Order: sequence, then C-alpha cells, then structure tokens
Amino acid sequence: MARKKSFHIDNPVLLGIGELADSAGVQAYVVGGYVRDRIMKTESKDIDVMVIGDSIAFSRDVERRLKGTGLVVFEKFRTAQMTIGDVKVEIVGARKESYDTASRKPHVQEATLEDDLARRDFTINAMAIGINKSKSAKYKFGELVDPFDGVDALSKKIIDTPLDPAETFSEDPLRILRAIRFACRFDFSLAPRVREAIEQMKERLSIISQERITDEFMKVLSASRPAIGLKLMQDTGVMRIVFSEISEMPGVEQRQDHHHKDVFLHTLKVVDNLAQVTDNVWLRFAGLVHDIAKPDTKKFIEGIGWTFHGHDEIGARRMKKIFQRMRMPMDKLPYVEKLVRLHLRPMALAIEGVTDSAVRRLLFEAGDDFEDLMKLCRADITSKNKGLIDEYSRNYYLVESRAKEVEEKDKVRNWRPPLNGDEIMGLFKLRPGKEVGILKKAVESAVLDGLIPNDHDAAVEFLKLQHKKILSET
Repeated sequence: MARKKSFHIDNPVLLGIGELADSAGVQAYVVGGYVRDRIMKTESKDIDVMVIGDSIAFSRDVERRLKGTGLVVFEKFRTAQMTIGDVKVEIVGARKESYDTASRKPHVQEATLEDDLARRDFTINAMAIGINKSKSAKYKFGELVDPFDGVDALSKKIIDTPLDPAETFSEDPLRILRAIRFACRFDFSLAPRVREAIEQMKERLSIISQERITDEFMKVLSASRPAIGLKLMQDTGVMRIVFSEISEMPGVEQRQDHHHKDVFLHTLKVVDNLAQVTDNVWLRFAGLVHDIAKPDTKKFIEGIGWTFHGHDEIGARRMKKIFQRMRMPMDKLPYVEKLVRLHLRPMALAIEGVTDSAVRRLLFEAGDDFEDLMKLCRADITSKNKGLIDEYSRNYYLVESRAKEVEEKDKVRNWRPPLNGDEIMGLFKLRPGKEVGILKKAVESAVLDGLIPNDHDAAVEFLKLQHKKILSET
C-alpha cells in the first residue's frame, strides 16, 4: 500500500449506502472517479460503489430503502444503476475480467477488492475509500485504499495503468482513447510505457464499435483544451485510425502571413480558440474540419505561395460521408456543412466591400447560425502578427456591425420568399419542374440584391416583366 490516508465522508447518499452495507454484513467502498475527484478537490455527482458479495440484491435494497429511481440491472456484469436524489449511483460487485482477443466483452468472475482495483483502467481511477463503520470491515470508514499509487500519479500528473499497459489495452482497446481523453481533460502526461503501448496497440481499436470510438473522440473535443488530446492522437498514430482526414493535415503548408505554417497546428489553435468561447461541441467540430480539404486543394502559385481554392465547398461536401462513417448524429450535419461552406465568406465580404446585398445573402444563408459562424471566423485568426490580427478583427467587426443594421431593417434571417412555387405555377400556367425553381430563385435573388422590396405584389410585378428574359437566359 503506497500510503494511508483518511477522508471525512459527509455525502448523505454514501452515508446511507454505508449504513445499509453494515446492516447487510456487506463490505462496501466508493471507488473510481469519485475518489479521484475528491483527492483533486473537484465536485462529482456520479458515485460508483463496489461491494464484496451479492451486488444485485444489495442494489435492490438500496433502491428500496433510499428511494432510488430508474433502477437498471445488468446481471451478467453484476452491476446496477439508479438515481438517488440528484446523484447517479452505480453499484458493482467486485470482479475480475478476462477477454477474448477478438472482443471487448469480458468474462466476469467474483473477486476481492484488490482484484477489482487491478482491473481498472488507470491508477488514478484504481482507488477506493471504505464506507463501512462496522468494526469487522477490512478497511476503516473513510480509509483510502491505493494499491497502485494513484495519489502519487495525481501529484505527478501522470496517466499510468495498474497492470502492464499492453495487457490493459489488449483487453479493452477503448482505454487507448480514454488514456488520451484523461490526459487531455486534466492536462496530464502519458507514462512512457503507456504511450509506447498505445503506439504499438492502436490497431486493436478495430474491434471497438464506431459509436464508442466517436463518443470518446467527442469527449476529447469537449475538453477545456482539446488540442492536447488531438495532438496526442496525432503523435501516437491514433488519429489515423480514428479520423484519417485530420491525420493528413500535418506538413501541409500555407501562407505564413495568414496562419501558422502547418495546417494541422493552425487547426489545433482554432479548436482551442473556440473552446475558450463556447461549450458547443459541434461548433468546435466545425472548427476541427473547416480546413479538412486543404491537403487535396493545395497548389503553389509563384509570388503568392500555397493556395487552397475551393477547400471550403469541397470540405462541406465531404461532411456527409464523414458523419456516416463516424456514426455521428445526422441532424447535426447541416449545421457543420453550413459553417464549413461559409467560413471564408465574412472575410471575403469585408475585403470586397460590405454591401447591404452581400450582407443580406450571408445572413440568409447563415440564418440562426450567423453568430456561430462569426465565432468560427474569429477563432480562425491564429497569426502571431499583431497588425494582421487587428486588421482581421476590424474587418469582422465591420461585417457584424453591418449585419446587425441589415437584420434590424430587413429581418432577413427569418425571411421567406414573397412567392411560393404554387403561386408561380398559377401565374404562368406552368407544371411542376425546373422552370418554377428558376423563377423562384430569381425572385429570391432580386430581394436579396435589393432590386425589389420583400413584398408579394412587387415580386409578382417583377416576374411579369422579367420571366421570359429569365427563362431565356438559362
């Protein structure tokens, strides 16, 4: 045992579970993240309790006596989950696990407290605190059980495994991503042996479901400094397995007066910039992928340097396949596509001239996501040149100011065309088809360009005068 330490326990849920454990003659311990967070002096609303004995029967007793709700039981894994008040509680029986090489589903056996802690992912999660007050309990009430020096790992800011990391990752390869996620979350380093095992065993991730991989990846993006985890993924080769398009970014140069020389390092900075201003993980994801097509659109032009023409549109078009492959929620796809497609528009607008018609079009296309688009644009400023930063910031301020004026005047974000397809067909005796769409688009453009007011009668008059010309030119 690395050290003896005791904690004052005043959590009413833990006190209640401990009393029930004493009554039932069951040894009980709070384990894992709650203990880690307690040592780090951070709050945790999730409680994991490990018992020696019949964990399912004990869980049902806890639910009944402590007025738990939503009890879910996993008999095979000797685990139960419930909510007590506003606390999520998981009760598990102490167990050992063994795995087949082609699966991460474990074979479970009853075990001792020490066996149970040994099977856990990292030493910072392999600690327990006794919650029995009974004198017959192996460990005293509030006593820390730390057989793998988890407290020492916390003080040194190291992610290490209780057992050989090769064994830990072979049994459950998802722990490869969890190691990176915890390093990112706490700004810890990977123990050298853990890093080496990740590099050697990353291909084992192939047996993990895509949903689980994506879930861990999005948790990395949700951290306060996602770049720590993203760079670890790249440096260990894990990014190539999880998100191959991002892994191709390093070494892709761009104009040094505009961004970092390396597209990957620039992208990391963009994501971290966004993390400072938003918890919206899908906006952060848009920041991650906004330059995803640069490796394939790279072209060197003498006197200018590397260019990436069309990377915004090509990147947006790639999003659907990426979402499908990574099993991401498809209802988030239009949002990400939109931000990738439009991320260059505000700067181009500022350079070419902030006209009302251009602003109307941008507001119309961005809709309710205009503010998020501008957050992405501002995060995209990663130059170390203060003069350039000030210039870009002024340009974006100009766009935002004009957008506010236009929005107040025209309400363009909630704008709907003054004529619908049925009315256009009625006006010109047309059948459904391409011509209706062309005329409808012409009305939309006329309003957005300020040629006609956003008014039904004005739109009718415009089409009566222009419809033959419009159709003849297409």
